[in-house]
Amino acid sequence: MSETAPSYGTADASYQAAGEIDGIRRLVDDFYQEMDSWEGAQELRALHAPDLASARAKLTAFLSGWLGGPRLFQQQYGGISIPAFHAKWDVGPELRDQWLECMARAITKQPYHPAFASYLLEQLRVPANRVVQASQAMRQAQQ
Repeated sequence: MSETAPSYGTADASYQAAGEIDGIRRLVDDFYQEMDSWEGAQELRALHAPDLASARAKLTAFLSGWLGGPRLFQQQYGGISIPAFHAKWDVGPELRDQWLECMARAITKQPYHPAFASYLLEQLRVPANRVVQASQAMRQAQQ
């Protein structure tokens, strides 16, 4: 009898594949390191506070629950709608692509199975696109 790995996105399979909370922390640290150091992300970096400690903690907590692990963001900060929260900024395709590129670079630094790395980046495109849609809708409503 052969055992198959659980499908990503089912129960805590993605959380496990990401290395649980310690793996998510490494991903988030590498993500913000990319945002700090990659010249192509200067516009994205400018939207963040000089000290990224709070952003790191919140992204780590969010990703924990989003990947099927403990819902740390809700426990620590309450509920959040990622698109609605980010709609206050003028987020267009360029900023979305900067964010996704920083995340893609961070993902390549992780010891993830290639199938999970690909899956994760594809899944992250969904909220990234929703942020753009929410931001554009907010801009249109203000006109």
